[in-house]
Amino acid sequence: MGSTHLSLYYHIVFGTKHLDPVIGQSWRERLHAFLGGIVRSLDGVAIKVGGVSDHVHLLVRLRAATSLADVLREIKSRSSKWVHEEIRITASAWQEGYGAFTVSSSAVAKVAEYIEHQEEHHRTRTFREEYVQFLERNGIEFDPKYLE
Repeated sequence: MGSTHLSLYYHIVFGTKHLDPVIGQSWRERLHAFLGGIVRSLDGVAIKVGGVSDHVHLLVRLRAATSLADVLREIKSRSSKWVHEEIRITASAWQEGYGAFTVSSSAVAKVAEYIEHQEEHHRTRTFREEYVQFLERNGIEFDPKYLE
């Protein structure tokens, strides 16, 4: 076969440091747009970006040569700088680590819809509860002490 064909979709989730609710409603959409722009600048496709005051979700498609770890490092670094300079919240930061879950092409629309409705999901469930459910559903072992 002379060509490479890929379908690499990821659902990426990460929170603010200490899960502090610092992502304000007044600038949240601007942050989400900025995060999507970072993904595009790295030759990826941001299908959906969303979240609430203490965490974000990104549904992205990446190229094979793109390192997921490099993408996350750039997203967190550039967006932290943006929040500090544009929003003037210098005490904000992202937590260490992240969750990244592969998504089949047949589930992309469902995951995008899930991200779209984050405000509704978090009326009844905390980010920690949501994240533990992701880990368990994906068979990922974890130590709860590192989820604080």
